[in-house]
Amino acid sequence: MRPPFLRPSGLRIKSPDLLIAESGADLEGNGLRRSMGLFQLICFGIGAIVGTGIFVGLSDTVAEAGPAVLVSFVLAAVTCVFTAFSFAELGGAIPVSGSAYSYAYATLGERLAFLVGWCLLLEYGISVSAVAVGWGQYLNELLGSLTGWQLPAALSQPPGDGGIVNIPAVVVMLLAALLLVRGIRESARATAAMAVLKLAILVLFCVIGFSAFQAGNLSPFAPEGVAGITSGASLAFFSYIGFDAITTAGEEARDPRRNIPVAIMVCIGVVTVLYCLVALSAIGALSAGQVGGRPAALSLIVNHVTHSTLGGGVIAFGAVVAIASVVLAVMYGQTRILMSMARDGLVPRIFERVSPRTSTPVANTWIVTAVFAVPAAVVPLDAVMNLSTIGTLAVMAVVNLSVIMLRRNRPDLPRRFRVPLFPVSPVLGIAFCLYLIYGTGPATWLQFAGFLVAGALVYACYGRRRSRLATGAQGPAADADAADADATGADAAAVSVGAAPREG
Repeated sequence: MRPPFLRPSGLRIKSPDLLIAESGADLEGNGLRRSMGLFQLICFGIGAIVGTGIFVGLSDTVAEAGPAVLVSFVLAAVTCVFTAFSFAELGGAIPVSGSAYSYAYATLGERLAFLVGWCLLLEYGISVSAVAVGWGQYLNELLGSLTGWQLPAALSQPPGDGGIVNIPAVVVMLLAALLLVRGIRESARATAAMAVLKLAILVLFCVIGFSAFQAGNLSPFAPEGVAGITSGASLAFFSYIGFDAITTAGEEARDPRRNIPVAIMVCIGVVTVLYCLVALSAIGALSAGQVGGRPAALSLIVNHVTHSTLGGGVIAFGAVVAIASVVLAVMYGQTRILMSMARDGLVPRIFERVSPRTSTPVANTWIVTAVFAVPAAVVPLDAVMNLSTIGTLAVMAVVNLSVIMLRRNRPDLPRRFRVPLFPVSPVLGIAFCLYLIYGTGPATWLQFAGFLVAGALVYACYGRRRSRLATGAQGPAADADAADADATGADAAAVSVGAAPREG
């Protein structure tokens, strides 16, 4: 078998054994801490999912689909469920921080893995900018309810909505970064508290909305027909982005082979039921025409039902907390993926360095904050939401393909969770992802194509030549684990293409 540095870069595949062996530490041996249990993982997942998509994006989805927004949410959820099965199996089999990037590296080759990591910059980096933009809308709603004063639109709205620079979006990203660099234990506790609070706020909204439910608001049910439902589903999908962030905690979770799959499935189930109830109660309380396209729509509905700004203020407070928790969780996921890519040599080494004092990638966190605070401050929300959605769908299609390839190449790999109805489920997951990509529209396709071309150029100019898999370089964690494996008679971590190393 040819050594990896002699193979074409696109065919270099990093075995799951080597991915796991190298996980947990940077080249200096400073490691991450396993401090997240199942409850923290579930809260972390909910914290990453529930935010701008439902508190801000609901009104845009209603504008496209009308009362059929319910079908749009279900369609987006079905797409997520099939892909969640694949993420659950891969997250349990390869419990490392790289998420979809690492899964692609273990199954489809280095070049495609780099492009997946490049797309994850959209899912995590650009989406955190979009989420931060929505935070300013509800912050103003909260300030108005409490004090009667609001920040000027020029300093609190994105361009296109009357703003010049969105200061609150930058502030919430800085606050999240400060918490992340303190340590994963503190971040997990804060995320858990915020997740419980925002779930309680959304349940309260449903109670208020259903108290004023009018069945007539559901007619006509689908004013724009199938096209409106499909377009709405593509927008609604943004509301589910983040459940895969659970897999980025693979190196900081306790018993990740068990807890990661369980956390993913619980999060998808809870969020899907909650979203459908929120959408139904919102349309039942106020017609689709009154909800569609309105900022801070949930507060608007509560104010209308209660004839008071107090209820809307409570919802606005919940939204401020909810969106802040999404920023925290998504920034966490982005830094861990960049850490994995840096450990492989595909991005600069500074992204993998772990502070020995806090056991967190401090420099990585501040760089991510500085880079993505710029689009949060000056880019319109709709533009980043559409591009983030198509990037996420592309990554999910690759994850479904990866689970098929890993079953074929490594049937012996230990799996605590297996995709049901294999291979039908991952094939359907790919089909639903492609269907929703179609719904994003030609303009978004062209933007995404340009983004992929840029990623391919970055890989060709930087990653291909600096890949540690190509040069044979390994970190101390990999060397130590390989020595342990030799001592126990197990096979050393290996790189394979089309052939699986023997399990001990």
